[in-house]
Amino acid sequence: MKKMPHNAGKVPLNRALSKLGALSRAQATEAILDGRVRVAGRVVKTPALLITPETARITLDGRAVTRRTWRTILLHKPRGVITTRTDPEGRPTVYDVLGEVSDGLVVVGRLDLATSGLLLLTSDTQLANWLTDPINEIPRLYVVTVRGRVTPETLARLGGKVTLRKTSARESHLLVELREGKNRQIRTMFAAAGHEVTALKRVKFGPLELGVLPPGVHREIMRKEIANAFPRAPLREV
Repeated sequence: MKKMPHNAGKVPLNRALSKLGALSRAQATEAILDGRVRVAGRVVKTPALLITPETARITLDGRAVTRRTWRTILLHKPRGVITTRTDPEGRPTVYDVLGEVSDGLVVVGRLDLATSGLLLLTSDTQLANWLTDPINEIPRLYVVTVRGRVTPETLARLGGKVTLRKTSARESHLLVELREGKNRQIRTMFAAAGHEVTALKRVKFGPLELGVLPPGVHREIMRKEIANAFPRAPLREV
């Protein structure tokens, strides 16, 4: 009978926390180094410690870490809400908007305070990392309103996938497609062209659409819908 390797089924502690849906790999590493993680009752500060996620007794900030149910939701993020879990300035967060619905979910990417629209949250940190990795070039579509008339010359300078819907001396309405989520990228590119962005909404993430979902409302996304939308995406085992 063939012997199984001594470390069969074991993974580094930071990866285990990610596999269990508690934190992303980077967040897990930080939490471990900060002494917030215990294994079998003992503080462990070694992210590479090999453990068996299914049987190890892990706690994070004193709370037991167990495999979370696979869930992904699509939220219409309202304007004036931030996407971090907490805010030192006391501003409302998407977790405040969702309440208990957000338990165990991490935000997929970011939308800034003044941007509204489609925001994904999931318990599958591996999926979240894949969807936001620039190498996978997941397209995001935004509806943008800017001050002033956007001329054909300006449109040509903007490059990329920018479509002018209508324009006047007062304001212009456009569609912009991006394939990576750089911080304030759209606001920066229009500011460089001499136009202030006055409204910004994300309406598509890959093939997933915001549709008529009202601000502050979410819908559950089934595992099959994610698999069909992103066939190459790695999905955590249920």
